[in-house]
Amino acid sequence: MRDSNIGNSEIIIALAGNPNAGKTTLFNALTGLKQKVANYPGVTVERKEGIWRVDGSQTDYRLLDLPGLYSLDASSIDEKIALDVLTGQIKGLKKPSAIIAVVDSTNLERNLYLVTQLIEHGFPIVVALTMIDEAEKEGLKIDSQKLSHCLRVPVVKVNAAKGLGLKELAEAVKEVLQKEPEIPEKLKEKISSSENGHSKNAEIFARYSFITDVVQQTVTYPNQKRQRLSDKIDKVLTHKFFGLIILALLLLIVFQAIFSWATLPMELLENVFGSLGELVRSQLPEGIIADLLADGVIAGVGAVLVFLPQILLLFLFISILEDTGYMARAAFLMDKIMSKVGLHGKAFLPLISSFACAIPGIMATRTIENPRDRLATILIAPFMSCSARLPVYTLMIAAFFSDQIVLGFISVGAVLMLAMYLLGITVAIIVAFVLKKTLLKAPPPPFVMELPPYRLPKLRNVVQNMLLRAWLFVKRAGTIILLISMILWALAYFPRVDNDAIDENQKASIQLENSYAGQIGKLIEPAIEPLGFDWKIGIALVSSFAAREVFVSTLSIIYNVGKEADAENATLIQAIREAKKEDGSPVWTPLTALTLMVFYVLAMQCMSTVAVVRRETNSWKWTLFMIIYMTLLAYTAAFLTHKIGSFLVYSSIEPFL
Repeated sequence: MRDSNIGNSEIIIALAGNPNAGKTTLFNALTGLKQKVANYPGVTVERKEGIWRVDGSQTDYRLLDLPGLYSLDASSIDEKIALDVLTGQIKGLKKPSAIIAVVDSTNLERNLYLVTQLIEHGFPIVVALTMIDEAEKEGLKIDSQKLSHCLRVPVVKVNAAKGLGLKELAEAVKEVLQKEPEIPEKLKEKISSSENGHSKNAEIFARYSFITDVVQQTVTYPNQKRQRLSDKIDKVLTHKFFGLIILALLLLIVFQAIFSWATLPMELLENVFGSLGELVRSQLPEGIIADLLADGVIAGVGAVLVFLPQILLLFLFISILEDTGYMARAAFLMDKIMSKVGLHGKAFLPLISSFACAIPGIMATRTIENPRDRLATILIAPFMSCSARLPVYTLMIAAFFSDQIVLGFISVGAVLMLAMYLLGITVAIIVAFVLKKTLLKAPPPPFVMELPPYRLPKLRNVVQNMLLRAWLFVKRAGTIILLISMILWALAYFPRVDNDAIDENQKASIQLENSYAGQIGKLIEPAIEPLGFDWKIGIALVSSFAAREVFVSTLSIIYNVGKEADAENATLIQAIREAKKEDGSPVWTPLTALTLMVFYVLAMQCMSTVAVVRRETNSWKWTLFMIIYMTLLAYTAAFLTHKIGSFLVYSSIEPFL
C-alpha cells in the first residue's frame, strides 16, 4: 500500500466534505492502492493519503482524505484536525494547494454550507457533485454550469464507482491551481450584513439565505412531491419499538457471525504459529535462542494475528452498515438509552463488538466525536465478556458445576455463564454512570445526525476499508504486544532449573515455581489469599495478563498434566479437583471457582487490550487508570464473593458452594 512518491509530491490536494457524501469512494477511485494510513502528530485521528496520477504519469498530486466535517466551526477532534490541515497548522505538512469539496447531490443545501465557508476563506476549490444517479432517481435536476457560476468555482459531476467525471475533475483542479480564488458578491453581501448582528446565528442564517438562493436557481425539483424510499423505510427501522427489535436481531446476527465465522480461521492461525514454533525448535539446538524464538517472538506475534479474523469481520460489518446508511439509524435509536447513563448513542456498537473482543470494540469508538464520551466508552468496553474469557469460565464450570441443575431442568453451568455476561454489562453501566458524573463530567451532547439515504454498499470501499483497518491494527498493537510477550516469557524462563533426573512435566512445574513469575506468585500470595487463592493460582493470574486464556495452559503446567491441556481436558479437571494445600485442605472448591470467574469478568487481564487503549487514548495516564480501577474493582468483587460465599457455606445456606 505504500508508494515511494507519497510525501515527495509538491502539489497537495485535500478532499473535504460532509460524512456520507461519497468522499471515501472518490478517494479510492483517484488513488487506487497507492495509499497509506498514519496518525496526525499527537492524536489518534487517522491520516489517510495517496497518490493521484493524472495524464498518464505526467502529473502526480498528493491527495489527502480529510475526516468528515459539516463546517469549519470545529466541534470535534476530527473537525479540528481537518481545519488545521486546511490552514497549514499541521507540523510537517504543507497547506493544501487546492481543495476538492465533495458534495452529495441529494442533500445540496446541507453540503453547501461547508462549501461557502471554504470559499469565504479563499481556498482554491473544485466542487465534486456525487450521488448524481440517486438525485436523478428522485427527480432532481442540477444545472452544474449555473451552480458553478453562482459559486464562482468549477463544479464537476462525478460517479466515482463507474469512473465518470474523473478526467473532468482533474482538468478543473488544474484550472483552479492557475488562478486566484473568487468570492461571490452575493455571499460577501450576505455575510457582511450579518456582521451587524450580535450572535453567531446571524451569520448562519445569512449563509443559508445565500445557499437557498443558489439552490433555487440551479435545482429543478419533480412536479409532484413524492416520499423518498429512505423515508418509507425509516418509518419502520427508526420506529421507537419495532426499530429496536430489528436492531437487536441485526446485532444478534453480526454478533453470532463474529463469533462463529472467526472460529475456523483463528484455529488455523493458532495451528500455523504452533507449527512454526515447532519447526523453529526442530531446526535449532535446544537452548535459550530456540525458546526465545518459539515462546517469545513467534508466540507474541501469533497472539496479535490470532485476532485478525475478528478484526476483519468486525470492520466488514461496520463498513457495510456505514455504506448502506444504517449505522446512522442505529445510533439514532440507541441515543435515548445510552444517554441515561451519560453515554453517546454511538457507543453501543463498540460495546457490542467487545463481546467478541475488546480490541476491535475499542477501535470502533473512533466514530464518537466527543473525546470524553469516547474515553468513557473505551474505559468500560473491557467489561464485556470477550471470547478469551470463555476457556476460564468453561474450565471452572466443567470442574465444579457441570452436573448440577436448578428448578429441575436448568443447568447451573448455563446460569453461571449467563450471570458472568450480565455481571460485566451491569458493572459497565454503573461505571459509565459514575465516570460521566465525576472524572468525565459533561452534559450529554445533543444528538444531531444526518440520516443519509439508503444505498447499496460499494464492494471496493468495504474491502479496502477492512484491509486498511486490519493492517493498522497489526502495525499499532503488534510491536507492544511482542515486547510484553517476550518480557512475560523471560519471567517464566529465568532463572533456569536444570535437573535431568526428573521428567519433563515435573521439570516444567519446578521451573515455573522457581522462576521470577513463580516468585511473583509467592510474593502476591498474601494479597490474594483473602480471595481464597494460593501462590499457584497467583502464577496463573500473573501469566494470564498476556491473554486470559493463558490461565488454562499455566494451570496445566503447574499440575503436571502437560502443555496440551485445554478447558475440556479431563486430566486437568481431575488435577484441579484433587489439588491439596500443605495442610491437606483442597486448593479448589466451587466457591474458589466462582470467585475466580468473578475476578476474570472484571479484571484487566489482557495485554493486547492495554496496548490498544494506550494507542487509542494516546495517554499512559488513562491506560494506567483503567488497569488500576479495574483491578481494584475485580479484587473487591472477588473478595465479597468469597466472604459472602464462605458465610453461606458455613451457615449451610448454599451447600453447592
